[in-house]
Amino acid sequence: MWPQNTGDEMTAFSRKRTFEVLDIGRPHDQASRVADVVLIGLISINVLAVILESIPEMAQRWHAEFYALEIFSVVVFSVEYLARLWSCAEDPERDFSSPVLGRLRYMLTPMALIDLIAILPFYLGFFVTADLRFMRVLRLLCIFKLTRYSSSMSLLLEVLKDEVKSIGAALFVLMLLIVLAASFTYLAEHQAQPQAFGSIPAAMWWTVITMTTVGYGDVVPVTVLGKFFGATIGIMGVGMVALPAGLLASGFSGALRRRRIEYEELVQDALEDGQIEDHEEEALEASRAELGISAEEAELILGAGLR
Repeated sequence: MWPQNTGDEMTAFSRKRTFEVLDIGRPHDQASRVADVVLIGLISINVLAVILESIPEMAQRWHAEFYALEIFSVVVFSVEYLARLWSCAEDPERDFSSPVLGRLRYMLTPMALIDLIAILPFYLGFFVTADLRFMRVLRLLCIFKLTRYSSSMSLLLEVLKDEVKSIGAALFVLMLLIVLAASFTYLAEHQAQPQAFGSIPAAMWWTVITMTTVGYGDVVPVTVLGKFFGATIGIMGVGMVALPAGLLASGFSGALRRRRIEYEELVQDALEDGQIEDHEEEALEASRAELGISAEEAELILGAGLR
């Protein structure tokens, strides 16, 4: 029999290797690259299949093929989910080391929840007798699994997390203006157009369409006061709707600048001895991919550091 400590070491090594294979941003790890390509391809095929299944003719003609793809994908995504759950304890950036609580914390992370929801409808079909075909559209949530492999999407999530208070405040002000504008428009128009402005909630449709400058034209004010409110709301909407976009743009600029500074610091640390060794070059390349910095920009930063 194997000694207990040897078995524990082999388990720890297997768990760490599983985490490394499933981890993103390891360009020099052949197994990790293959796993990334396979999962990205399977996710893309599943999204395309769900879209095509919405076409009745194709759903009827290729029913068996779509179902076989669903079973195969669920098996692969289930194995991936369990492997990530098992190996999450090896994550150096987050504390999932506790055998039970650590894995529970991992299961509640956004990406783990997406992984679970993407496969859950299939398994529910074995226990629930109700018609769950409408839940199959939840398979489209697997498209969010691609955020693991996209530095742009990870950057977007980082910006949303950093700017959540500012964006929340802007949305609150926007909702407040919508309620006030709909209320005033209701008072001005409900007698002239009871079918369109018969209530404040009904007036909110016109208010939102006007503030976003979409202007479908299906409902328009006819009174003088209503037209005045419409003009005022349209002018205010131009600035208010653009405010969240401006906050996101500012957040993107700040996040990109922080990532460049972080990469420059990594380059400076690698150049402390005057040269970059092979393992340092691999680490810099992995960091470059994770931070979403282009190869050209990384070369410029490295060239500046070598001067």
